[in-house]
Amino acid sequence: MSQSEAIQPLLRSALFVPASRPSAIEKAAGLGADLLMLDLEDAVGEGDKSEAREAVGMAISLWRGAGVSAAIRINGTDTGFWRDDLAAASDADFIVIPKVDGVADLEAVRTAAPDGPKLIAMIETPHAVMSLPALMASAEGVGLAGLIAGTNDLAKALRLPADRTRTGLVPHLASMVLAGRAAGLFVLDGVFNAYRDDEGFELEAHQGKALGFDGKSLIHPAQVPLANRVFAPTPAEIERAHAIVSAFADAPGKGAIPFDGEMIEQLHRERAEALIRSVEERTTR
Repeated sequence: MSQSEAIQPLLRSALFVPASRPSAIEKAAGLGADLLMLDLEDAVGEGDKSEAREAVGMAISLWRGAGVSAAIRINGTDTGFWRDDLAAASDADFIVIPKVDGVADLEAVRTAAPDGPKLIAMIETPHAVMSLPALMASAEGVGLAGLIAGTNDLAKALRLPADRTRTGLVPHLASMVLAGRAAGLFVLDGVFNAYRDDEGFELEAHQGKALGFDGKSLIHPAQVPLANRVFAPTPAEIERAHAIVSAFADAPGKGAIPFDGEMIEQLHRERAEALIRSVEERTTR
């Protein structure tokens, strides 16, 4: 199975945590999120950037001690803050780069930290969407591991009206998933702002899952269990995956076999095995 066909380890929920709020950093460790992202960008005012940076080491240590991957969202490469952010985040699992417009943004961060953490690019401008092929071509060389859809900024740039169905965004969201899959990256859907609207969140999360996203980026702790439930394989899906693998084991050498009223091929076995591995990886963390 090629890298682009593999199912990534479960990354259902990725929560942004303000670097300026120590209590939120501590609380985040026990929320059950698959990825925690300390935010040095939007959540921190310009006058507080230096002080917020001091929380990076504590957050990484605390979250990693809880068995959770730690990412740091630095300020954009068009600001005067990102280099200091990057230096503080050298021990993180990932660096999240906001407002990526093109390959130059990724290369700037990688050049500044050649042996640094893997990168996650936020796709939140029209130019970034247009640059997806070039970004994917550079992915291996710069250590790009994932994409996050920056839906708020992208919708603003496209002058889209408020729309619970995200009609105007869907083609661009699908292009992000397509690009990410071609390069073997994980791809996360954008945030849902109305953190008290559980129904609206689940509708949008199900849409994201239907588009192929691995999980969803989040702005509030209450959204973690919702995302985990929507993006996790269901018990029925897991049971079916095991059954498919067993069926092929009972038919050695067969390229296609009948299964539950369908003809299934080796690609179905490969996908079932990948799903099982992703679940096992999550349960053994």
